[in-house]
Amino acid sequence: MTGPTKPLNIITGAGIVAGGDTQEFLDKYDKTKTCPSVTSRIRLYLNQDGSIGHREHMAQQMTSWDLLYHVNRANFDNLRTEYVQGSLNNLEGEGYGLYEYGRQVTGLADADDQVKVSYRSTIEGEDHDQTKHDFADFVIIADGASSSMRKALSPSSTDRSYAGYVAFRGTVPETQLSEDARAVFVEKFPFYHSKHIQILAYAIPGRNGTVTPGSRLINWVWYWNVRGESEEYQQIFTDKHGKPHRWTLPPGNNMDHGVWEKQKQRAAETLPPQFSELVSKTASPFVQAITDLEAPADGKIWLFGGKAVIVGDAVAGFRPHTAASTSQAAFHALTLPEVFTGGMSKEDYESRVMRFATSWQMRGVMIGNRSQFGPQ
Repeated sequence: MTGPTKPLNIITGAGIVAGGDTQEFLDKYDKTKTCPSVTSRIRLYLNQDGSIGHREHMAQQMTSWDLLYHVNRANFDNLRTEYVQGSLNNLEGEGYGLYEYGRQVTGLADADDQVKVSYRSTIEGEDHDQTKHDFADFVIIADGASSSMRKALSPSSTDRSYAGYVAFRGTVPETQLSEDARAVFVEKFPFYHSKHIQILAYAIPGRNGTVTPGSRLINWVWYWNVRGESEEYQQIFTDKHGKPHRWTLPPGNNMDHGVWEKQKQRAAETLPPQFSELVSKTASPFVQAITDLEAPADGKIWLFGGKAVIVGDAVAGFRPHTAASTSQAAFHALTLPEVFTGGMSKEDYESRVMRFATSWQMRGVMIGNRSQFGPQ
């Protein structure tokens, strides 16, 4: 096994509301002390004409997926990128982390006092049919809401299901917006609600994680109802090269031109002018299907007699209205070490994880259904 030789080109354009658990995790484990977020100081609720209908003073921290990824990689395996400016010398003596790209786990099996991990390469030019094996004392199953390992090993788990609407997403450099638009979006958290429509936006770190004013991005999320398996759904999730996608059409100028032109026209007809401008100036939109994934019905997340555990979105997938998916992962990362230091039993940890998962999953369904399908 060889270590990574270069960083992945991860620029997803996805913003994240960094809740208390996320901030606590970074405070505790980020030895580089990278500034991870942009502060939003006020919530705004806009009318369709762009006027402000209501405001609430509420400080929140906004970050981006790519910045969190690179900060965590710097701390895990000493990956050096332009995202991280702090010293990494203080990581010495804390063990050795190895991050391997292009490895798809195909199976886990009990192997006496260890777990056998079977995997194959997905890297172009390597043999994709060759299965390799490693043995681990402990395995953390963190393969997301579409977790194949959860499905294979947790018999009470349900499948991920479509909720009936999608989220169009994108970012625009703050300097490309008009003065009127910047007045609403920069260091603020504006929303617009209409019947079966919700759109929101906030500033996030820019290129290489910069939080310097003038260099940040305005991230937006627009929820739009689309019937599953409808012709419109198929069109939205088929990229401009004709390739279909299951849950996410990724950024990178992939969206079909006709789909995007139609959505920009809808923005001009239905959204406040500031949001319409934001959508129209987006160069690389992407779209995600909003889905539900309930926690395992039997409440079990420990596998192989406690030698493996399910974490993150693989436990439960929340609708993004909750802004709780990253918080769930941070909560797991903060709490799991207590099991190994003797501060918490496996049963207590499992109970806490399940309470977090079930409460936030139900809350997301309630918020989303009220927003997208309820009376206005």
